[in-house]
Amino acid sequence: MEFLRQPWPWWVAGPLIGLVVPAVYWYGGRVWGISSSLRHLCAATLPAGLDYFRYDWKATGSWHLSMVLGVVAGGFLGGRVLGRPDDVVAIHADTRSALQAMGVQDFAGMLPADLFSLASLSTPAGLVLVVGGGFLVGFGARWAGGCTSGHAISGLASLQRSSLAAVVGFFVGGLLSAHLLLPLLLGATGGGP
Repeated sequence: MEFLRQPWPWWVAGPLIGLVVPAVYWYGGRVWGISSSLRHLCAATLPAGLDYFRYDWKATGSWHLSMVLGVVAGGFLGGRVLGRPDDVVAIHADTRSALQAMGVQDFAGMLPADLFSLASLSTPAGLVLVVGGGFLVGFGARWAGGCTSGHAISGLASLQRSSLAAVVGFFVGGLLSAHLLLPLLLGATGGGP
């Protein structure tokens, strides 16, 4: 049981993900993705009279909602039951130094509190990072017809060219954001939010 309490190497975890998702897709006809689940959840709970939410969510979305529930339960089990309280997210020393140079000092939790907290929302950088970034992620997932997990796992497993283009766009956008936008945004506020 102790092997479950330590991080699995990429060469174990990666192939497991790579084998499970295509098997679910090929044998069950199911597509793996998270972003469409929010639409199903809204249609199931409060459609607000919008045509966008008027569809048979039970026929098309119940599997997605079950999958999201499984992801949340798995995250809880992995973090609370199998995790260790003293574990911190492993960040390479060079990345830690670069973030510290931009004013990020707190590396104790899953997300740096310097960037992701209620206090950081009162700063321009925090507002742009959390609210603006959240909007762009939601807009991008809708515009691209799926999120990173849907395109990178299901889309590539089913050999869809549009998913390959989306994944390339996700990576290019992530690299530009990490190397150009984040230093510009944090540097413009005097070394951090």
